[in-house]
Amino acid sequence: MTITSAILLTALYIVIFVFSAQSGEQSTQVSMSFSERAVEFLNTLTGGRWSHQFIEELVLYFEHPIRKLAHFTEYACMGVLVYLIWSPWMRRGKWLYLLILVWVFVSGALDEFHQLFVPERWGSFADVCLDTCGGAFGLLLCICACKHRYYI
Repeated sequence: MTITSAILLTALYIVIFVFSAQSGEQSTQVSMSFSERAVEFLNTLTGGRWSHQFIEELVLYFEHPIRKLAHFTEYACMGVLVYLIWSPWMRRGKWLYLLILVWVFVSGALDEFHQLFVPERWGSFADVCLDTCGGAFGLLLCICACKHRYYI
């Protein structure tokens, strides 16, 4: 499990790096594409009666939250993977949890630092905080799963 988690964590770092290396325009196009798909899906679920103008407005409205949800999700996965890597080697408790949160925080900070060197991008401490919250959520899922497993 540790080796698989390490491979997945490496793949996740590559994905994060590739997304962060995109110019601002490329990054916006990717998130707009996801937003368009999400809105089209919602339109289909509701009967497909939305006007083209309403769909365009929703696409623009959802682009930013989808971008932030991607940050949160990537780092939630990182929190889970780092937990799976370190938990066999460290006793579960505050030091393991602190290590994971620091790991995720530093990873998010380095990602934002990297973006300072990408055209039309900038670093954001708010994104580092969002990334850390995502990692904390992933860690919390692991803690809950372990506690639940012991009660079964």
